[in-house]
Amino acid sequence: MKQIRNTAARMLPGICLAAVTAFVLTSCGISPDPEQNVIITEEKDNRTVTLFSPMEKTDPDSKNTARSASDTTIAMAEEALGITVAYRTYTAENYQDKTYDDVSLDRVRNNMDDIYLLNPDTILTLGSEDALMDLAELDCVKNLRDIVKTANTVDGKLVAIPQEVVAYGLFVNKDMFDQYGLSLPETPEDFLECCRVFKENGIETPVGANRWWLETFVLAQAYADLYNGGNTEAEIAALNSGEARYSDYMRPGFEFLKELIDCGYIDAKKAAVSEAIEAEGPDFLAQKTPIVMAYWGAANTDTAYGDPDFNLQVIGFPSSRGQMPVMPMTGFAVGADADHAEDALLVLDAILSDDALQAYAEINRVISPSKNVEVECIPALKPLNDKIQDNVYVLGSNAGMKVEQWGNTCLIVRELLNGATVDECMAAFDELQDASLRE
Repeated sequence: MKQIRNTAARMLPGICLAAVTAFVLTSCGISPDPEQNVIITEEKDNRTVTLFSPMEKTDPDSKNTARSASDTTIAMAEEALGITVAYRTYTAENYQDKTYDDVSLDRVRNNMDDIYLLNPDTILTLGSEDALMDLAELDCVKNLRDIVKTANTVDGKLVAIPQEVVAYGLFVNKDMFDQYGLSLPETPEDFLECCRVFKENGIETPVGANRWWLETFVLAQAYADLYNGGNTEAEIAALNSGEARYSDYMRPGFEFLKELIDCGYIDAKKAAVSEAIEAEGPDFLAQKTPIVMAYWGAANTDTAYGDPDFNLQVIGFPSSRGQMPVMPMTGFAVGADADHAEDALLVLDAILSDDALQAYAEINRVISPSKNVEVECIPALKPLNDKIQDNVYVLGSNAGMKVEQWGNTCLIVRELLNGATVDECMAAFDELQDASLRE
């Protein structure tokens, strides 16, 4: 198996990057890898800061409430501060070549913009390089949920803040579960039993999967105890020092995925080449597949799973502690050498204020990074939201871990889909950890 680099991860779907895009960035994160990279710049005179972010959408006629939400907060900041925010936007045609993350790394390192919307692996990499400003003194920080600060703190510095907390869950067709007398699964054993029943009743592939998001199963099982057992800081310290091994945490989840593949509950060959939602979505909506995995926002939009012809429920992933949401983080950051650093910080403070986040959350119906902002979620999301409100979740990305989690796990899962053994996958995690210890 080839070695996986920390910065190789290609992170969240478009909605996860503060939900600025509608599917153009669908990947283990953002993977709108282009044959050509187009930077669209809209700038005006006077006080201006530049914001580098993904393209807003691939279909100009599609409704994109996420983009509208982001634009609303930018407009609030511009009006309050008299500062123009100039969009420098990444546009990509092709998924397979150079990614948004690659371009982001290059632009930050070369001080090409002021504010950047970044994925978790990029936040960790650039934070470790001291390429991002410490945002801890912004007024908005005092209102942030602890999970946000934990996930985006690198070497003691808060280097990024999101406009929403992204949660992943299992999207299930509750009608199909009811049809076969099945309860919604809590544990890995429950999940396997549900898949067995579906398979025996003629459902060819119970789990619709793609090449990006199967790591959610692994992360839920790997870190259910770490994040919910009351010993989080000590366990992470042990991983960072090498006293504990990431492979020991990861093995049960990989063995679980291997069993799903071996039993035919996941089509590994199809998943290995499939893009998120566009591959498994049609069968899920046609009620041929009872289970898929996706992010919170996919239940809110007409372009994904927001209006199905069945009882949609979004639940956590199976774990030893029951249904477990998985929550990776993106965030806005300011370059350490930004040309307009002072104004950039003012803009961030404005768009991340409680007033702006309230407007963002009400438009986009998402979980806010502020502990003071809440909106009522749709009924389908209530099971997932109840867990999160009870502080039951696993972080899919944590900048405090020396080995980046979300992207690396995604890439190693892909090796499993392509025929690697569980032991080979664990060796890949050991290589990553050993490399981090040598740095």
